[in-house]
Amino acid sequence: MSFDLSVWALPDRATPMDVRAAVQLCRQGQHYDRYPDPRVVAFYRAITARYPDRPAGPGSPWVVAPLHAANDHIEMNLNPACEDQVLLDIERLAGECHLMLFDYQDGSVYPPPAPARR
Repeated sequence: MSFDLSVWALPDRATPMDVRAAVQLCRQGQHYDRYPDPRVVAFYRAITARYPDRPAGPGSPWVVAPLHAANDHIEMNLNPACEDQVLLDIERLAGECHLMLFDYQDGSVYPPPAPARR
């Protein structure tokens, strides 16, 4: 078993329903043919710098490696016993990269935090 999360680069004002629809298209093997979103690229580089997936070494949090990387999302299948810090890093990086986080276990969608107002 794995604990599965994905991060999504959708247009501004995308809703949780939009994320769930994109997840369904991915599950059906439908991916848009476009250049990778820079937010997805930044997230992938940051998370794999901390937790490599090519190759995934001993103690890796990844159950499936390499990570499923598409133009608009990254899917991560995590070992359920991975350290809490891995999940905290995923949440933090998703927010920093302005990505929406999808939890496959219960269908929850977490938007990136709103920027602080000055």
